[in-house]
Amino acid sequence: MIKKIRISAVLFLFFAKVRTIMKKLILVFAFVPFLSFGQTHQTNLKKIYDTELSAGHTYHNLRYLCKVIGNRLSGSPGAAASVEWTRQLMESYDFDTVYLQPVMVPHWERGGKDVVKITNSTKHGVVELSALALGNTQGTGSKGLLAEVVEVKSIDQLKSLGAQVKGKIVFFNGPMDPTKVDAFEAYGGANAQRSSGAAEASKLGAVGAIVRSLSNRIDDHPHTGNQRYAADFPKIPALAISTQDAELLSQLLGEQTGLQLYLESHGEMKTEKLSYNVIGEIRGSEKPEEIIAVGGHLDSWDVGEGAHDDGAGCMQAIEVLRLYKQLGWKPKRTIRAVMWMNEENGLRGGQEYAKVAKAKGEKHIAAIESDSGGFLPIGFSSTGTDAQRGKLASWADLLRPYQLWNLQKSGGGADIGPLRDQGPILIGLLPDSQKYFIYHHTEADVFEVVDQRELELGAAAMTALVYLIEQEGI
Repeated sequence: MIKKIRISAVLFLFFAKVRTIMKKLILVFAFVPFLSFGQTHQTNLKKIYDTELSAGHTYHNLRYLCKVIGNRLSGSPGAAASVEWTRQLMESYDFDTVYLQPVMVPHWERGGKDVVKITNSTKHGVVELSALALGNTQGTGSKGLLAEVVEVKSIDQLKSLGAQVKGKIVFFNGPMDPTKVDAFEAYGGANAQRSSGAAEASKLGAVGAIVRSLSNRIDDHPHTGNQRYAADFPKIPALAISTQDAELLSQLLGEQTGLQLYLESHGEMKTEKLSYNVIGEIRGSEKPEEIIAVGGHLDSWDVGEGAHDDGAGCMQAIEVLRLYKQLGWKPKRTIRAVMWMNEENGLRGGQEYAKVAKAKGEKHIAAIESDSGGFLPIGFSSTGTDAQRGKLASWADLLRPYQLWNLQKSGGGADIGPLRDQGPILIGLLPDSQKYFIYHHTEADVFEVVDQRELELGAAAMTALVYLIEQEGI
């Protein structure tokens, strides 16, 4: 009897151990698909980077856009040429669909040399400053404008002066905050002077406005950029001067009262023109109705070549789809490359794209924009729901080996902003920001200042993120 009990106890312990082992095996085998899934992602991300960094087309394509076509202000021959060339480029890569989306755009022309002169300096006599008229500015014509200048550091300070600026030229000299490590944050803090300074000055009776260029460097390159007039007030001339000359003018104003400036510009708004967003896509194999838009803005200012702003982003977006074709991959969800037109002085392309998407009932799950220059990518900014941003954050371990460590910053992009109320997560490629505002909106924004490896790393980063989204959703 005792022997039977002992045998039963041994058997009980044996089967208990077997059950424990079986449970562990079940857990292991249940985890294998997830482990395999993660390994597949790691393998494919490496393929993306290896292919782009060894045989990418991004840099070559940017060279053609910048050196052959050149700058591309909306409504200009350069803009029209860039539309046709990018259409042909995407067709040459055999994307599933390539088409043009019509959009009416503003047509502003600079019209001639922009001039800002100090006319009565007791120390230097007549001093010509480096200047560029701001976008959409109504010029003075050849007659020019001569008036006393008054300096302010902000729009709030302007408003505190009130009627004291009547009949004068307002000089906005608020610098980008050098203590902000994020250069885009510093830019945002000073941008109102450029975008609405002339409008606010006009409301108080000023006859002209000049603005310190938005740059975190003291140099002699004036920076243009868009400005908007206020309805029912005079459209006064508005020009930017270089940071170096802003320092000089401020110094002279501190030494002499009654300093006068002569302004001359020839800008003119002409009749709107028909242009296009250029769109290419690879249709999804499993959920084609779910769209991932990736793009940049094709237009640029009329100085320089629009290399960092935003030729780089456009060529990176096209490269995302080209890499899929080269690797022989078919995405689960539809990937769409969009070259938006007219971000710089109207945002018409982004607005029209969102309008058409809504009218068609399209379902965008994500929109990714590269419009912060072709510099070293360090992550992605985003705007979306907690669940969407949480999904993005869940890929941190996959992206970190490629030095994409910053996934926390809020943001997105101007062209994709109009899509927000349709529900997609908005994502911006996030490069290192320190050098961007050296070149932004200047004659210095040319192909030669773009580093090939950094540009290609950005293209690979965008492709990697698109891959994760089209595979897993967001």
